[in-house]
Amino acid sequence: MTANKKLLILPGDGIGPEVMGEVGRAIGWFGDRRAVRFEVEEDLVGGAAIDVHGVPVSDATVAKAMAADAVLLGAVGGPKWDALPFEIKPERGLLRLRKDMVLYANLRPAICFEALVAASSLKPEVVAGLDIMIVRELTGGIYFGRPRGIETLPDGTRRGVNTQVYTTAEIHRVARVAFDLARRRGKRVCSVEKANVMESGVLWREEVQALRDAEYADVELSHMYADNCAMQLVRNPKQFDVIVTDNLFGDMLSDEASMLTGSLGMLPSASLGDTDDSGRRQALYEPVHGSAPDIAGQGKANPIASLLSFAMMLRYSLDLGSEADLVEHAVAGVLGAGVRTADLAGPGEASVSTRAMGDAVLAELERLNG
Repeated sequence: MTANKKLLILPGDGIGPEVMGEVGRAIGWFGDRRAVRFEVEEDLVGGAAIDVHGVPVSDATVAKAMAADAVLLGAVGGPKWDALPFEIKPERGLLRLRKDMVLYANLRPAICFEALVAASSLKPEVVAGLDIMIVRELTGGIYFGRPRGIETLPDGTRRGVNTQVYTTAEIHRVARVAFDLARRRGKRVCSVEKANVMESGVLWREEVQALRDAEYADVELSHMYADNCAMQLVRNPKQFDVIVTDNLFGDMLSDEASMLTGSLGMLPSASLGDTDDSGRRQALYEPVHGSAPDIAGQGKANPIASLLSFAMMLRYSLDLGSEADLVEHAVAGVLGAGVRTADLAGPGEASVSTRAMGDAVLAELERLNG
């Protein structure tokens, strides 16, 4: 039996509690069937935390996250909290967790399952077999740079300011994650920026190249402008293996790549920090999709992205690759059998509830486990 690991589950808002409920069932299955046991605690984030504590994440919850071996998060936000000041909106809770935990590398795989090729908006031959990993820098760049804000000018008009800024250290640490991942995949990294018009892009390109030349000569490195990368993801996405890019471009490109797979409800993500002296790495795992308040509480949400996020947790935080493979194979098997939630069902196809999809995945886990 593996030693107990401390997991913090933050279901959040909207469909978050529904999809994380299915993850909880998977956690229970692994404890019962694979002797992989976890010490699980649940807490509040986002609007749920605002309703109880008045803030989108409490200091106590952040402390629990810092002490956990991994954090699993559902989703945050919803119209109930839209009128709140910017600094206490639900999304600020997630941003604080990323910042305080120093989660600088966001991993977003874009994998097109064979059974869902027809669900993509692109031609089947373009997306069949797609397997891309996008590594997005998460704690720097224009979302965090200073100065920032809105000011009133002497003539009464206003000006909004955000600052794009990166250092060598910030670029190297996220690029290392990309190169290390590439070594376990196709040994190809494409670094994406706008070096043709931005000095921060010039620095990004030069520093990624310098790191590759010094430490990763076995990995092929190419460079691409962000606008061209956006076009190439639609034109020929399978040319990519690992893409590494900054916070802003990574935000946009990973969402674009997600739709190549057919549904946002399918895509997991991992946000990773540094490894400490004991080997523990700060990490948070969450589905790419949002809180979907329009379907919250109706049992329509697709839990697969959350289940695949759990698989990423097994792989990257706990080094349980065979268990991660088991979850991913179970998902592929369920999809191959034609089980669909509403977001995946085509015209005339029947759809199942969140719970029923969870039932199907658990049944497939049981079958694969023998």
